[in-house]
Amino acid sequence: MKLLVRILGLLCISIQLFIHTGCKKNSSYSQTITPPPPPPPIGDTTTKNPGLQLVADSLIAPMVICEPSDGSKRLFIAEETGSIWIIGADGKKLASPFIDISGKMVTLNPSYDERGLLGMAFHPDFKTNGKFYLFYTAPPKPGTPIPGSAGSQWNNVTRISEFRVSASDANHADLNSERILLEDNHPYVNHNGGTLAFGPDGFLYISIGDGGNGDDVGNGHVPDWYTVNGGGNGQDIYANLMGDILRIDVNGTPYNIPADNPFVGKAARQEIFAFGFRNPFRFSFDMGGTHQLIAGDVGQSLSEEIDLVTKGGNYGWNVKEGTHCFNTDNDHADRASCPATDSAGNPLTDPVIELVNNANPKGGGVGNAVIGGYVYRGSALPSLQGKYFFGMFSTTDNAKTGKVFSASITASGNWPYSALALVGYPTDLGSYLKSFGQDQNGEIYVLTSDQSGPQGNSGKVYKIVAR
Repeated sequence: MKLLVRILGLLCISIQLFIHTGCKKNSSYSQTITPPPPPPPIGDTTTKNPGLQLVADSLIAPMVICEPSDGSKRLFIAEETGSIWIIGADGKKLASPFIDISGKMVTLNPSYDERGLLGMAFHPDFKTNGKFYLFYTAPPKPGTPIPGSAGSQWNNVTRISEFRVSASDANHADLNSERILLEDNHPYVNHNGGTLAFGPDGFLYISIGDGGNGDDVGNGHVPDWYTVNGGGNGQDIYANLMGDILRIDVNGTPYNIPADNPFVGKAARQEIFAFGFRNPFRFSFDMGGTHQLIAGDVGQSLSEEIDLVTKGGNYGWNVKEGTHCFNTDNDHADRASCPATDSAGNPLTDPVIELVNNANPKGGGVGNAVIGGYVYRGSALPSLQGKYFFGMFSTTDNAKTGKVFSASITASGNWPYSALALVGYPTDLGSYLKSFGQDQNGEIYVLTSDQSGPQGNSGKVYKIVAR
């Protein structure tokens, strides 16, 4: 089973210095007095381990948690089913939703769905202009996918829209303020991508999957330069926006193309920032360091991957899955060989982390769908500062065994990773891992549910804290 299966601020850690004075030897007392060791620095957590603190429960399917840079200390939780809830500065959930866009969305399948409200981002000037952006799947428009079998139709529309906060109530948005920025037809229920994030350059980045089905083939999956494999939208940069990470300037009508986007002035779609993805469900920018863009790309049957994304990069799908040559004739076996570059000479960039998918016939599977996360820039766990947190939806199919990992970011080569040992969760989360989030202080949140699909009320949001 596959998931369609998405930075602000810097944190200064203050260190208290302790100054010690030596003891003088008393002339009438010859023994040297050894002073006691100094107390540990205030806030020291070197002897503590990461654990989980409940932030919100009784949710359906939490997909996003984020905090605007307006100083209000509010957390916003977006649910796949269309509602966004506010957790106030007092830690309490408000009684009514900030906004509910369920009436604008395609009808979801409760047992499992990769559509819905998938992404949310606040405008960098949200404090003054009240603008925020949502990624959701709207009902399909008339028409047949090209290519498409007789009688086939589009499944949904990927829609990126701007909304505004109500002029009279900061805890509620104006549903009628919607300004649609971007739409792209989507042929299947899965592989929607779904992250929205403003980069350090002030532009909005958007991840969209390859259109779904499987192997990047089927209705709406156009031919590309690599004819050995069928499909695929991942390698196409001309016909649609699927299989890509986009970058746009929201301050336009309906948006502008940044002048330094990689395909400006060329025949390709100029919104594209990077391509060659299968389902980049979650990506993020590092709040510190050089603000790197890191994405989790859900694999087919052999590998899951974490990619370090750069402008104009080609990340290989469906020529490759992870570091392996992909085979549309049999997606459980590698091809013997494949190109190292695309038709324009761009290298097919390998992931910085590759994990074995649990469907891999060679065994050793780690999980069934990678969930991209965040670089830890908080203060609660100094020993994890600068580590990249990510996870797996589940370690096996049809099991509530989501798992969190941490990786060390290296200047080159593969990033070493290991399971994050969470106090009280010795093997896994005991729930499906839906997503991650990060607040303005760099602390990281874990979003879970006991249901694989958008139903019930078992959804929870936890904060990773020191225990």
